[in-house]
Amino acid sequence: MVTRITRNRAPNAKRIARSAANPRYVNPLARAGLVARGVMYLIIGWIAFQIAFGHSGHQADQSGATRLVASTPVGAAALWLLVAGFAGLTLWRLSEAVYGGPGPDGRKASTRAAAAFRVVVYGFLAFSLLKFALGLGAPPSSDKASRDLTSAAMSHPGGVALVGLAGVALIAGGVFLAYQAWTKEFLKDLRLAEMTPRTRRVVEVLGRTGGIARGTVFAAVGVFLLFAAVHSSPGQAKGIDATLRTLAATPVGPWLLAVVALGLVMFGVYSLADARWRRL
Repeated sequence: MVTRITRNRAPNAKRIARSAANPRYVNPLARAGLVARGVMYLIIGWIAFQIAFGHSGHQADQSGATRLVASTPVGAAALWLLVAGFAGLTLWRLSEAVYGGPGPDGRKASTRAAAAFRVVVYGFLAFSLLKFALGLGAPPSSDKASRDLTSAAMSHPGGVALVGLAGVALIAGGVFLAYQAWTKEFLKDLRLAEMTPRTRRVVEVLGRTGGIARGTVFAAVGVFLLFAAVHSSPGQAKGIDATLRTLAATPVGPWLLAVVALGLVMFGVYSLADARWRRL
């Protein structure tokens, strides 16, 4: 009797897990998550644009965007919507990591590994937003988090090499994102037949320009992380905010940051289009 019950539980658990990955449940979560991602990039880009011309006291990262949202009259409700959105984004990527995504490449090991990495990133962000919404503390800035993690890693044997590898991985990931945007790989994930020719052209420009800006920022963060490893100096590690502010200190001045900020805003708008026409 015990053996029969145990055997019956495994298929039931498997059936429950597969039902959780049912498109009827996952698709709305994915679209809500893409909207939340778009809103976050819109705010970060807007803050970065203000920083370029010295008009913002907020940080141009997820922490600064979250605080800015919370300061609005509808801050509490907006925070909970962001929590729900990024939780949905996490569950969507989790279903892709476990069962694979749509398309011929959806079940490849590399595709599922990338989805698993996104689960960690979006899951951490959703958890940080949830804590803030519950009044349990504001999310740490990307600069502080980057320095603290780098310092903690370097305090262990082999930690410097690990930080260096993380920097190289971020650089490679940023370059890859920019390359995908340049070659318009993102169009494969969209239902282009449902768009008018004009809408398609706009979405192409948004996805291409925004994706290149996003990849550039990630690669730049990786460069600073690599510098921190080479010089064994955790203080040289930078988050998104400090990286963007460094762009404003270049010979080109605030105009370079303004261009990147505009690109991030465009990626935010593209994410909203992605939520509308994504093939799931």
